[in-house]
Amino acid sequence: MKRTWQLLVGILISAFCLYLVLPSLHLAEVRKTLDTANYWWIVPGVLVYFVGLWVRSWRWHYTLRHFKVIPIARLFPLICIGYFGNNVYPFRAGEFIRSFVLKRKEDIPVSSSLATVIIERVFDGLVMLLFVFLALPFVPALPLVYRNSVIGLTVVLLGATAFFVWMAVQPQRMTIVYTWLADRLLPTRLRKPIDDFYIRFMAGLQSLSRPTDVLMIFATSIVIWLMETVKYWFVMHAFSFHVSFLVLMLMNGLVNLATTLPSAPGYVGTFDLPGIGVLKSFGVDANIAAGYTFTLHVALWLPVTAVGAYYFWREQLRWDDFERTTQPVETTM
Repeated sequence: MKRTWQLLVGILISAFCLYLVLPSLHLAEVRKTLDTANYWWIVPGVLVYFVGLWVRSWRWHYTLRHFKVIPIARLFPLICIGYFGNNVYPFRAGEFIRSFVLKRKEDIPVSSSLATVIIERVFDGLVMLLFVFLALPFVPALPLVYRNSVIGLTVVLLGATAFFVWMAVQPQRMTIVYTWLADRLLPTRLRKPIDDFYIRFMAGLQSLSRPTDVLMIFATSIVIWLMETVKYWFVMHAFSFHVSFLVLMLMNGLVNLATTLPSAPGYVGTFDLPGIGVLKSFGVDANIAAGYTFTLHVALWLPVTAVGAYYFWREQLRWDDFERTTQPVETTM
């Protein structure tokens, strides 16, 4: 029942985003924009994007190395499976699915690998905010709702980063806090599995225990998102408009921050509304902006989803595997 409500909320948010964006468009003009686009520019964009995925694989290899040194070539399929899960299933299921497959192939506990995934997401969010702050001085017309959202997310992500780093460098103090809370709040029947989950989750945070590790994770995150912005730049050349790379960094930051909201599978609406809004703020015609954003969305979604679906099929995964991955505490038992 809870998942049904989560899915319903996501669909409603996606529908609301589309409701906000569609009235400002002339669909005949959007179609004309799509008909005249030079789609060959997508090819180098896709290639650059997969370079970014390879860097993601290296970053995960780096955060997992205190458990086991896993070759990047073995992690790359799991990264693609994760994207497939996020793009097709609700609830960002891909993060759980790739942790499940990692457990099955490399015997690293799901709760520990999930800790590394959370680290990735926090640093991804920080880089997105960095992109936005670099561009904000040049965007006086950016809607106030975006500026307020950025400020709020900055506080949340910086707080989360500080908290996770503190957990990694002060595990004894964190254990004291956890034990005090668990003694008072957890039922006896849940105490052992949750204690096991906590221990393995804390082990997954050890990649944050040294400043050099934190800097390395942050630096690779910047490279990853710069590669994705280069894809935005390539796809832009398929259309009859031009904005600076800095503007595309801003667009990349805002659309990816927006896709952290619940939505229908594939980030329908939550990707498109801020993407079109940013380009309109820089004088791009709404219909051209819509055609570009739609094409970019498909170019980001389709190739990695197809590759991830192949690896998903090769691993012989099924829906009941997904059900298992959405219960991480049980996997520690």
